Amino acid sequence: MKPVSELIKTRAGTLWHVRPDETVFGALRLLAEYEVGALVVMDEGRLVGVMSERDYTRKVALQGRSSKDTTVAEIMTRDVIVVTPATRTRDCMALMKEKKIRHLPVLQGNTVLGMISIRDIMDDIIADHELTISQLESYIHS
Repeated sequence: MKPVSELIKTRAGTLWHVRPDETVFGALRLLAEYEVGALVVMDEGRLVGVMSERDYTRKVALQGRSSKDTTVAEIMTRDVIVVTPATRTRDCMALMKEKKIRHLPVLQGNTVLGMISIRDIMDDIIADHELTISQLESYIHS
């Protein structure tokens, strides 16, 4: 399986993020606009958290709070689990399963390079299996 750097290479320069002082409503608009399930929360270029649809559901909607009156800082996940560009996709999958998370920011030192999702991992696995099947079919027919 590939290192994470291969997955984020196709999205170079694309890092969907929000500031901690933004409203949750504003963050939800970004989630919808970018069609993603989570945003990196950045403060002065530093990773300070992740805000996901799950955070919104559990910490705003189910508690009867207003997304227009609640800041991202109030609901974001602060103890962020991260990976490096060298982390293998198989290890990311195991980490996501163990920690019950769906998104992993990719950091090199203190620099956020991107974020991968379980969807990215599944797409990689499917592509890998399709390649293997194609190679096996080619071998069988030759």
